[in-house]
Formats: sequence, C-alpha cells, structure tokens
Amino acid sequence: MAAARKGLSASPPDGGWGWMIVIGCFLVTICTRAVTRCISIFFVEFQTYFAQDYARTAWIHSIVDCATMLCAPLGSFISNHVSCQVGIMLGGLLASAGLILSSFATSLEHLYLSLGVLTGLGFALSYSPAIAMVGNYFHKRKALAYGIAMSGSGIGTFILAPVVQLLIEQFSWRGALLILGGFVLNLCVCGALMRPVAGKEGRKNIPEFPEQEFEPEAPKQDFKKWSVCSPLIKVWSHKWLCPCSWQEYSFLLMPDFVVLAGSVLFMAYGCSPLFVYLVPYALRVGVSHQQAAFLMSILGVVDIIGNITFGWLTDRRCLKKYRYVCYLFAVAMDGLCCLFLPVLQNFPLLVPFSFTFGYFDGAYVTLIPVVTADVVGTKSLSSALGVVYFLHAIPYLISPPVAGWLVDTTGNYTASFLLCGFSMIFSSTLLCCARLAKKVKRTPLKPPDTDIDAKQPRRTNGAILYSVTGELDHKDVELLANETNSHCKR
Repeated sequence: MAAARKGLSASPPDGGWGWMIVIGCFLVTICTRAVTRCISIFFVEFQTYFAQDYARTAWIHSIVDCATMLCAPLGSFISNHVSCQVGIMLGGLLASAGLILSSFATSLEHLYLSLGVLTGLGFALSYSPAIAMVGNYFHKRKALAYGIAMSGSGIGTFILAPVVQLLIEQFSWRGALLILGGFVLNLCVCGALMRPVAGKEGRKNIPEFPEQEFEPEAPKQDFKKWSVCSPLIKVWSHKWLCPCSWQEYSFLLMPDFVVLAGSVLFMAYGCSPLFVYLVPYALRVGVSHQQAAFLMSILGVVDIIGNITFGWLTDRRCLKKYRYVCYLFAVAMDGLCCLFLPVLQNFPLLVPFSFTFGYFDGAYVTLIPVVTADVVGTKSLSSALGVVYFLHAIPYLISPPVAGWLVDTTGNYTASFLLCGFSMIFSSTLLCCARLAKKVKRTPLKPPDTDIDAKQPRRTNGAILYSVTGELDHKDVELLANETNSHCKR
C-alpha cells in the first residue's frame, strides 16, 4: 500500500516514454483535427453534387466539430475509468467506419449521420484522452511537448490538403472519403502507444479511497459531507460514487475556470467558420482550385511553426509567468485577421493572411491545454479538457450554418468574417478584464492606524469587552464601558 501511494505521488518523468506519447498525440491530431479541416475541401463538391445552399452544406462540417467536442467528456470518462488505449482505439474504429459509410452517401442527411455524428464521435474518443496523456508525462517542458504534439494538426493540414484535392480529382469525392477512412484507422496504432505513466498504474490495484478502509470514522464524515448525494448512493449502492464525481469535476466551481470557459465559447464561434469558408471564399474571388487548396496548406504549415515556437517560448523562464497573456494575444490577433479578410480578394493578398492566421491559430491551440492545466492543475486536466472541448461543441455547431446563412442573405462573406473577428476579440477582452479584476482584488489594503486587534480583551470593573476590528474606535469603547458601569451600579 505504501508503494502504491508513493507511485501515485510520483512526479511526471518529463521525458523517456513521454516522447513516444508526444508522437502518438501528434499522429492523433493529424488523424482528427487535420482530417476535420480538410473536410472543407469537400464543401464545393458536396454543394455541387447535392445542389444545396451554403447553410445546409455547412451543417456537415458543423456536426463533425460539434460531435467531436460534445462527446469530449465521454472520451475523458473512458480514459479515466477504463483505459486511454481502449478509448483511442475505439475512436479510430468509429471514425473510420463513419468516413467509409460517407463514401456511399446519397443525401446530405446521410452525411450528417455518417460523416458528422459517427466520425465526430470517433474523433472525440481519441482526441481529448491523447492530449491529457501528454500532460501526465510532462511538467517542466509541458508547453514544448504540447507544441510538438499539437503541431500534427498543422502538418496534417499541410500534407493532406493538396493530397485530398488530388484524390478528389482522381477518384471523385467518394473515393477520397474511402481512402481517408482507411487512413484514420491509424488511430488504433496511436492508441497502442498510450502506455499509462508509472505513477498511474497502481490505481488499478488499490481502492479509490484507500484511507477510508483503515479509518472507521472517515466514511461517516463523508456521508455527512455528501448527504445531498444520498439518493444516488442508495440506488447504486456505491458509497464512493459521489465523492469520486465531485473530485473529478470540483474545478467547475473555480472562478478562473468559469471565466475561461465563457471565453472559450466566443473563441470557438470565431475560429470555426474560417476553416469551412476559406476555400469557397478563395474560389469566389477568382482563385483556382489548386491555389485554394494551397492556401490551406500554407495555413497548416505555419500552424506548425506557431505550435512549436509558442510552446518553446512560453516554456522559457522569462515568459513562463505570462502564458495567459500570450494566449490572449494569440486569440486577439486571429480576430484581427478575420476582420481584414473581406478586403483581401486575390491570391497574393490571401497568402500573408494564411501565414498570420495560421501562426496565431497554432499558438493559442497549443496554449489551451497549458492554460487549462495552470488553472485547474494536472490532476484534473483530463476532465477539465473534456469540459473545455465540450464547450466548443455549440459554437462549432451553429457558427458555420449562421455564417452560411449570412452569405446566402447578403451575397458576400463580409458579415460572416466580421462576426467571427469580433467574437474572437471579445473572447480575449473578457479574459483580459477578468485578469485585471483579479489583480485589483489581490492588491492589499493598508489597515488604518486606529484599528484594534480582533478579540483583544479589555477589562473595566470586572466586565470584559471585546472590540471588533474596524468597527469600534476608542470613544465607542469608553462610551460602552460607562454604560456598563452604570448598569452594574443599578
């Protein structure tokens, strides 16, 4: 038992097999986030084949992103209570099945279910557990490890975007989806790499709350403390169910996490439509199909630079304290890029946009798990990431269709891109204001010189008077003493 407890408290190894975990997470992000981004290349093909408008076609990408983020807590639950390896492998099988079934689609509704729900569910079971595993293996070099792992999204986009365009030209969109389905099966290989950290292995061999078995009084205190959950305990006959759930999600009551969660909603709303409409927008302003796919490749490769450089820089001692500020800056810069996008209407101007947006997108995506870990701690990181990615679900679901509706209504992309930009800037501003308010609240106030120490005894003719700090001054004490003396004489 002592050995098991010692293992549980072991610090992250910051290396060793942890680098294999980083490689595994790198491949997971390629097979999940990069493939999701490349679905936008199918947008025009789906719209043409099924003869539908922007809003209805955009639901495909929205449902994929929404299902991925909405089911992220399920991925964290399987990782915490079953195995990270099982979760990722199961996710790979589901995602592959969804892509293969999508290649036989005969309607948009078919794609909503297969490519949207089934593939998104598979990505959810793989994505958040893989990211949480990196946090379990690294502490000192956490931002760098996350930068390398999350750069898979950029590298995958850079490689897959022209490849998918080539596959569509050679085998049509059906053949391209079928090949992507086989490619996504590599998630099963990634899952095999996710070996639990040494300190976590002892958990399966000891009770979840071992000290309660050796201290008879502890369970009674726990039942009093968790009396609200007593119906659940009676139904399930599991006396540790509620404390376990509370320990996993106690961070939900932290003010810092609540503010972070609120900002994530606006950030997710702003970033999603651009990956859906960058290629259609480029085609609208006269860019060729190959150049439009190349814009996605540029965005992806610069995303890699943002992942790694921001991860490395924020691990430096001089910037480690300012990770939060770096995250705010990156989100705000992406918002500014969206505001300027409507005036960029040719390929030479869209190239620097892809560079700038891709760099800062990689920067803040890398810092999301790092900032979350700084707020809630490493122990709650898996559950917290599940909640954070869960909060992406609703914005990811509604933002592309809303942007598509604005395009159908106004006839251009200006309103859609402006709404995205302002949403991301508001997300950064919200966190900045919360940070400033917290600093102001922490500023110590000098106590007045006339204050009297709390609970300091004062004796007057045998009567003991207790003064309250900041409430009673010396005159009030003398007046109260005189009244007490007169009362005693009576």
